[in-house]
Amino acid sequence: MLRPYERGVYYYETDKMGIMHHSNYIRIFEETRIHFLSEAGMPFPEIEAQGLLMPVLSAECSYIRPLRFGDTFSVELRVTKFNGVRLWVEYTVRNKATGEVCAEGSSAHCFTDTELHPLRIKRNYPAIYSVFADNID
Repeated sequence: MLRPYERGVYYYETDKMGIMHHSNYIRIFEETRIHFLSEAGMPFPEIEAQGLLMPVLSAECSYIRPLRFGDTFSVELRVTKFNGVRLWVEYTVRNKATGEVCAEGSSAHCFTDTELHPLRIKRNYPAIYSVFADNID
């Protein structure tokens, strides 16, 4: 299993109530995907350098407990489904100090070339294919 993504809540991410604004969780999911790819030995810049893009098809988040400025959190990523054309990912955000689940979410992606034409990656991008196929939960 790959190491969870971890960091603290930045002040600019909070709202007037002092909690992390809901829009930032979707950004954190993206940070987590970038971290996952680096941990798996396939940094995102290398994927893009090969002419492969991973646009987001959908993203959702359920907010359970608030995170506040100064809190440290971790995000666990699970690849739940992958067919070589599309990818489905789930995320669990936890407060590091308490272990409480703060948010849960998911995103769906497809693989395209730079002209946004869908691609099957198994034959032409076997190393990238393996990163996801080998990490299906």
